Amino acid sequence: MKTVCLYFQVHQPWRLKKYRFFNMGKDHNYLDDLSNRSIMQKVARQCYLPMNALLLRLIKENKGAFRCSFSITGTAIEQFRAFAPEVLTSFKELAATGCVEFLAETYSHSLASLASKEDFVEQVKLHMEVIEKEFGKRPTAFRNTELIYSDQIGAAVAEMGFHTMLAEGAKHVLGWKSPNFVYANAIDQRMRLLLRNYKLSDDIAFRFSDQGWDQWPLTADKFVQWLASEDTPGEVINLFMDYETFGEHQKADTGIFEFMRALPAALLDKKTGLEFATVSEAAAKYQPVAVLHCPHTMSWADEERDVTAWLGNELQNEAFSKLYALKEKIAELHDRDFDYVWNFLQTSDHFYYMATKWLSDGDVHSYFNPYDSAYDAFINYMNVLSDFIIEVDKALEKRKVGTKQ
Repeated sequence: MKTVCLYFQVHQPWRLKKYRFFNMGKDHNYLDDLSNRSIMQKVARQCYLPMNALLLRLIKENKGAFRCSFSITGTAIEQFRAFAPEVLTSFKELAATGCVEFLAETYSHSLASLASKEDFVEQVKLHMEVIEKEFGKRPTAFRNTELIYSDQIGAAVAEMGFHTMLAEGAKHVLGWKSPNFVYANAIDQRMRLLLRNYKLSDDIAFRFSDQGWDQWPLTADKFVQWLASEDTPGEVINLFMDYETFGEHQKADTGIFEFMRALPAALLDKKTGLEFATVSEAAAKYQPVAVLHCPHTMSWADEERDVTAWLGNELQNEAFSKLYALKEKIAELHDRDFDYVWNFLQTSDHFYYMATKWLSDGDVHSYFNPYDSAYDAFINYMNVLSDFIIEVDKALEKRKVGTKQ
């Protein structure tokens, strides 16, 4: 019996409005409300609502044998509440089945694990609180932003009390080894790692509608044959992808919903020797076969599978260092409004928009990017950040004056 672990990432950033130098000192509302509302409602209509309804139906039809896992960022949940409350209701219906697991991650889909252990822990706590509040269960498994992982990050996550973590099955880390087994963290071997099978995941997430692909069209029966085949050895096949794959990246007219509708019946046929499990169920079922050594940080992004998508050039590094230089001041203020802005400014998408990578990776970066260039993204972000720094310093000064009096 081989276990198939389906995991979906749900994230929407708070997008910044065009914020010019002349706005500084006058306008402290940084968000593009119209864009945030329209994008959330479009993705809800095309992906979240139809896909959640389909998953609920599949769980009921297969009497709980169909199982899957999600992580939903805090910023996405905030936007559900503001612009699409029916989406949050539909996720709660999935949670109530007991067949869907919700994982912990950083609240604002941030790069805190690369900047500050203290802030990383704080972001994860915030996220766990919102997940428990909305879905009634405290997460026990963890997925870091964009599958960012290293031995040190894994050990820090284990310190927070998690027993299972997701990571990329990157070839430069695995070498000859297969991603289709459970592994252990190199520092804290109690931490179990599930590694994404990037080829099979990307067959759905990226290649599904590519008519130039030699395996097009991809049917559920064909895909299940690949999973069950001796050419896919191992114990647990981890299919991790953005949830927006369904209906947004792969449009409804590609047949992506029909593929998903047919997948459980094809996979759960007794002849295949396959079953579904949530992340925690899969990690608990199998013993780690080896320790995964990952001294350098990896992710699931781009060809390199590293963190250069967010911190690969001078623009990104300057913005990142200036943002995290604020950390102690924000902690000192301990003000809900400032915390809110601090959180959404940490979202990794802002740094992703500043990427200057081209070739195959450039297409991906431009697809998600609301800016005309990396430089435009940098200038806009730095204008917002500069105004926020001025407001933080003013608030601290006001507090000091008030204390003296």
